[in-house]
Amino acid sequence: MGIFVLTNVRMFGGGCDFTARSNKVELAAEFESKESTTFASAGWKEFMAGLGSAALAAEGFWEAGDTGMVDDDAWASMGSVGGYTVCPHGAAVGDLAWTLNALRAKYKLGGQVGDIAPFSTAVSSSWPLGRGKVLHPPGTARTATGSGTAVELQATATGQYLYSTLHVLSVAGTSTPTLTVRLQSDVDNTFGSPTTQITFSAATAIGGQISRVAGPITDTWLRGDWTISGTNPSFLFVLAAAVK
Repeated sequence: MGIFVLTNVRMFGGGCDFTARSNKVELAAEFESKESTTFASAGWKEFMAGLGSAALAAEGFWEAGDTGMVDDDAWASMGSVGGYTVCPHGAAVGDLAWTLNALRAKYKLGGQVGDIAPFSTAVSSSWPLGRGKVLHPPGTARTATGSGTAVELQATATGQYLYSTLHVLSVAGTSTPTLTVRLQSDVDNTFGSPTTQITFSAATAIGGQISRVAGPITDTWLRGDWTISGTNPSFLFVLAAAVK
């Protein structure tokens, strides 16, 4: 990916797709800089990394009315920890994705008379920021059990984690439509002998989940796999995986 203009940032939190509601998204990560200078430092200060942290902030236009809108999602998740996914340039399969498990610490709404009603929100990390790829896009409805496209990602080394976020954006059907999503890995893109690394809780409503599994995982190919049940079920969801 070369230089580009921010016109198609995709952000997902819980079961909310912020894309059509937001016009500013900022993601930041840092480590505390701890001085470790000694008499053997040859007259130069020395530093080492302390605690790491990450933060995500977004602004845009306020909406309310169902669990997939900004106000409903922000109010429900205030003070709680959940999964977030940010894609800087689209959310097609294989696109770059950043994942974060974070505390919803800030929510602000309202402005001056005559303004389009604005909102702003911010979250603070509880797990490391992960860098990975989209495994399932938000615009493809699934109505039956199946598997997604294989995507290559780096191996997960000892001391690292494989992270995955799931955002269920819409649910339709009767007789309790249910979606159970799994993150699978294999040695190549044929998935002749897949290994299930993560199984998300069965989803029957709009919402989000995040999970992780410790390395080492030598497989470098990943895909989503799902089971769907109910009468006339249909789900829109986003699945991403990342390593840190």
